Amino acid sequence: MDSSATSRLRAWVLPGIALLTLATAAAACTSSKGGSTSDSVGSNSAIPLQDSYESVVRAVLPSVVQISTSDSTGSGVVYDSKGDIVTNEHVVGDAKSVQVLLAEGKALNAKVIGEFKPDDLAVIRVTTDAGKLKVAKFGDSDDARIGEIVLAMGNPLGLSDSVTQGIISATGRTVSSNEPGKGALITAAIQTSAAINPGNSGGALVTLDDEVIGIPTLAARLPDAGGAAPGIGFAIPSNTVRNIANQLIKTGKVTTSDRATLGVTAQTAANQQGQDTGIAIVAVEPGGPAAAAGLRPGDVVTAVNGKATPSLQVGETMLTGYKPGTKITLTVVRNGSSMNLSATLGSLGS
Repeated sequence: MDSSATSRLRAWVLPGIALLTLATAAAACTSSKGGSTSDSVGSNSAIPLQDSYESVVRAVLPSVVQISTSDSTGSGVVYDSKGDIVTNEHVVGDAKSVQVLLAEGKALNAKVIGEFKPDDLAVIRVTTDAGKLKVAKFGDSDDARIGEIVLAMGNPLGLSDSVTQGIISATGRTVSSNEPGKGALITAAIQTSAAINPGNSGGALVTLDDEVIGIPTLAARLPDAGGAAPGIGFAIPSNTVRNIANQLIKTGKVTTSDRATLGVTAQTAANQQGQDTGIAIVAVEPGGPAAAAGLRPGDVVTAVNGKATPSLQVGETMLTGYKPGTKITLTVVRNGSSMNLSATLGSLGS
């Protein structure tokens, strides 16, 4: 169980190549008097916005590369002049070496420097010709504004050097992959209407100031139909990217994630009717916060600080609101008896 934001949507990870469905969209701009000019795309008032788009693409797209392993294809963003490239952990997976395809078409070999699955981030390093890479400029994701125009750059569906446009729809989201407790839990995620498709993972969400504000990683899915929900994608905020990438580059692992952990392996408990009843503790990390609190395998956590935790997903989301070092009270059912245990949350690391 991990840590950070407010609302939560179930989302899916975007790995490599999927079915190809292409659509076009017309962008409307607003005049200084508040009127729409979408019916006059060629008018002078539309030119400055188009020029801005083209300028951003010229400045940033060369910093976005295609990443290929034996199992997947995704995107990456050049992080520094040493040849380090940041991408999603689910793009790299278990690969020990990967291939990087530059915008100009040249292929370079790279090695995996480190991965941090909880935030779905990884760093790879080009081993030769690092000087051919163009370093991207990362912005301050705390400055992200709802309604701000952004571009998503990457290699969706194998279509290299693709760009889509949209706005920042929301900030501070908490979203996860399909399997609570097993995949990434992205906190403080940036929600965007810019189209994000398989292969965009690990690419760049860019402002009109030529700054990478996030790394696209998830697309929402429709709860019933299971398909993609159009116009709802999520990006890891750039400040999280910098924090994790800097640690991976320095030591190959993450020791300070600013995310809380209880130090357990858990799953959702259910009664005979199939109703969720709490969080079943499967294993306790030796020397971790749960162990120090007296939590044992077989215990079922039914509340945190008096708030019910009927499922692992609810518990994971709840912990995102706490920082490492926070003391919490766990309501636990053990052998049919209920008790309260006090735990001090630790810091989630590699």
